[in-house]
Amino acid sequence: MKSRSALIAVGSAGLLLVAGATTATVARAADLPPGAPPGVCSADAEYGPPLASPTITAARLFGGQAFLEGPVWIADHGYLLMSDMAAATGPERVQPSRILRYTPGSVAVETAIADSGSNGLALSPDGGSVVAATHDRRSISRYQLADSSRETIAGDFLGAAFNSPNDVTIRSDGVAYFTDPDFQRGGRADAMQGRTSVFRISGGTVSLVDDSLKEPNGIALSPDGGTLYVGAYGENKIYSYSVRADGSTGERTQFASIAGPDGATIDCAGNVYWASGTDGLVHVFSPDGAEFGTIAAGAGSTNVAFGGDDRKTLFVTSGRTGDFGLYSVRLGVPGYPY
Repeated sequence: MKSRSALIAVGSAGLLLVAGATTATVARAADLPPGAPPGVCSADAEYGPPLASPTITAARLFGGQAFLEGPVWIADHGYLLMSDMAAATGPERVQPSRILRYTPGSVAVETAIADSGSNGLALSPDGGSVVAATHDRRSISRYQLADSSRETIAGDFLGAAFNSPNDVTIRSDGVAYFTDPDFQRGGRADAMQGRTSVFRISGGTVSLVDDSLKEPNGIALSPDGGTLYVGAYGENKIYSYSVRADGSTGERTQFASIAGPDGATIDCAGNVYWASGTDGLVHVFSPDGAEFGTIAAGAGSTNVAFGGDDRKTLFVTSGRTGDFGLYSVRLGVPGYPY
């Protein structure tokens, strides 16, 4: 693993709005902010197995979309947002995208933001905005839920443009981590000189976590905030990093291996759910890396998120380009909204 200690300011807007931290389900060091979004996981709750059997199947809710990614559950309003990416256009071959809104029980999918430029989505700690990996501007952006206004959080590292930020996760204190593969860079200049990396945003600065991974993709934090998970799509591996109280990361170890690890989420027991773009399954692991089983959801699963009133409904974006759909299945443990 390569590392760099240099930092760069990302603008006067600062980082993310921060709500009061809640106690995570998993025991943690007193000075370590939890990784679970505030209010999601109950303190000292006990959970059973996440899956009713080693292989279960999710039901298709709708289809016919271009390429769905980044689902995020907005509990305050009872709907799910997700990115829908179209085919690349223009001389720079950049994929346009929009954010769709799905309300359970409805028969229609609505456009929430027509030109979002987004891929992976996360919910800010205060619940008032969606933080997006936005490949259109090669940035991390914030969209306010109230009026859909957009603000850039991070736009470069040491003056160099990112490749095409793909996915993002946020600690309860507002520290954010994101992946930067080159999938949506298109014909734009390679300012990263062939490196595909993982970055951290903290206190208005961007710092490097790791620039030695091949196409880092999905990213998630454990409920206790002590572990960062990253899927290296080009390596067919999922890695974990220890996380310190200040948000900096330590040693990298291999957590699991699946074909084409794409997006991920975590439940309140610390179990890890990883979508595979290769076998189309969602692979479910215990916190120590043992595989519980898989969830089938069409072909080419891209991402996952928990939602519903009790956050025990797992939503899965999956399909083939031009006919992507949203799937859902009820599980035994509540989990993260993205």
